[in-house]
Amino acid sequence: MSAETTLLPRGLVFIPPLHSYTTPCPPVVARARDIRSFLHLHRFPKASKMSYASSQAAHTPKLSGTHGPTEQSEEVKPHDITTILNYFKDNDDDSATIQRTVDSGAETYASKFEPQKSVIHDIRGNESQYTLDVQGFQIVGHDSKERCFLDDEHVRNIYYPETEELLKKVTGASKVFIFNHTIRGGPLSKAHRHRGPVHRVHIDVSYVGAHRRVSHHFHDNEARLAALLKGRYQIINVWRPIKTILKDPLCVADAGSIPESDLVPIKLLFPPDVVTATTTSEPIHSVMGAAAGPKHKVDSTDGETFSVRANPGHMWYYLYRQATDEVLLIKCFDSKTDGSVARRAPHTAFVNKEHEDEPERESIELRTLVFYSDDTE
Repeated sequence: MSAETTLLPRGLVFIPPLHSYTTPCPPVVARARDIRSFLHLHRFPKASKMSYASSQAAHTPKLSGTHGPTEQSEEVKPHDITTILNYFKDNDDDSATIQRTVDSGAETYASKFEPQKSVIHDIRGNESQYTLDVQGFQIVGHDSKERCFLDDEHVRNIYYPETEELLKKVTGASKVFIFNHTIRGGPLSKAHRHRGPVHRVHIDVSYVGAHRRVSHHFHDNEARLAALLKGRYQIINVWRPIKTILKDPLCVADAGSIPESDLVPIKLLFPPDVVTATTTSEPIHSVMGAAAGPKHKVDSTDGETFSVRANPGHMWYYLYRQATDEVLLIKCFDSKTDGSVARRAPHTAFVNKEHEDEPERESIELRTLVFYSDDTE
């Protein structure tokens, strides 16, 4: 503990603004990291077995300038949660369902959901068992110089380069391109029109949408685009709490428990100002399931995501009391199709009734394109 940190009663730590911080944050009172030491799991459900070559050697990387998630020796009951998750529900007449956002702001959905009771398994203490290439998600310990995330320009200038470097170290990628970010909760969300947690099971991009995303950002150089698409590429979301997560945690499904038949393509139709935005890529409207039709002509500027049909075989995981230095990486797409790696992992916010009365969740999510020039198989 540094000399500038003063112990307070009841296990709280006073953290004054330090000169090394790049954002002029006000002093905060935060729970000591040691409070999380009691969260080690006593019993834990095994991850679903997948035919990935890396499954026997999966582990969290040891990174310079980062630390691994805390894994304690004490045996304590995990915080598994039984809750309701909202899945895609097909229309009775097989017609398309329209999904809208208002001025690229708060998300509203005209579609009906299929609620399903699900168990969300706490991975606290077993984080290293879950990796991007096996289950499709991974927890990585990382301290950011950015503390408040109050200014978009500051986030791009400070947090973007940090995240690019982090992803290169974790994945071994040759190039990382961050194409947008979303901040949920806190004072900034009011300025951006409130963006609350998304309580529906989804994947941010489909297989078709991933190809279009690369083409959209690199279409001005055909040779470069061809080279990028020739090699392996991924879309990875980097999700970090701005404050320790209690209300509306984020859970991720084991990719191996999600069959292709459960995925529902959703066509997203973007106006130009939203497509080129650097902070968000929320659609004005979309057509779910069925073909778009003449009124909603699809072209290269349109995106596509996946919704997910309910299935009792899905396996869900989260990190109880996820802290600001515990980054969740979520693989939304992988171009590798030989069956050796997870290609996509659905995610959703969920209700934890134990913490329903807590302040709203605050988090930042970066969406990234990750390229491997040396992997062309």
